[in-house]
Amino acid sequence: MKLTLDKLHGNRIEFIATDVPTSFANMVRRYSMSRIPVMAISTVVVYDNTSALWDEYISHRLGLLPISTPEGTPESAEVTFTLDAEGPKIAYSNDLKSTDKDIVAANKIPIITLGEKQRIRLEAKADLATGKKHARYQAGLVSYGIEGKGLRMFVESFYQMEPKEVIGRACDIILSDIEKIEAAFGKKKK
Repeated sequence: MKLTLDKLHGNRIEFIATDVPTSFANMVRRYSMSRIPVMAISTVVVYDNTSALWDEYISHRLGLLPISTPEGTPESAEVTFTLDAEGPKIAYSNDLKSTDKDIVAANKIPIITLGEKQRIRLEAKADLATGKKHARYQAGLVSYGIEGKGLRMFVESFYQMEPKEVIGRACDIILSDIEKIEAAFGKKKK
């Protein structure tokens, strides 16, 4: 297997993989999108909302915000975010205050526009899960296409981690699953 980086820009990378069967590329793609644990907001309690938007709409927007997910975040991790904003202003994702300095919302994503004398005050909890549970827990998108004698792979991170980490973490999970299968069948490591 040979990998050649072709493009790297922001949250996206493209590389050419040669001597890689499409079945392997598809496994990496599927693991990347459904098996990487990612933090996402799952519960929101709104204490005060005098804006023009319903509580449920704001909660839905918060649930889709990308939350940074450092490698090694424990499965039991739960982080609380608070927002207290008063208009006129636009409340952005970086206005959310986190109880963990390493787990924060992505910068400058608008949450709500508040008019004169409008206020929003809420508390949100983020937990760790995978894309198998809900799309809000996806780390990114991965696709591939045949190009010459290889495959062009495209990785787009949703900002919870770098795009190269998406592939790296997926491969780590694949290796872990292979070790579990080998152990189940009694095959010993060399």
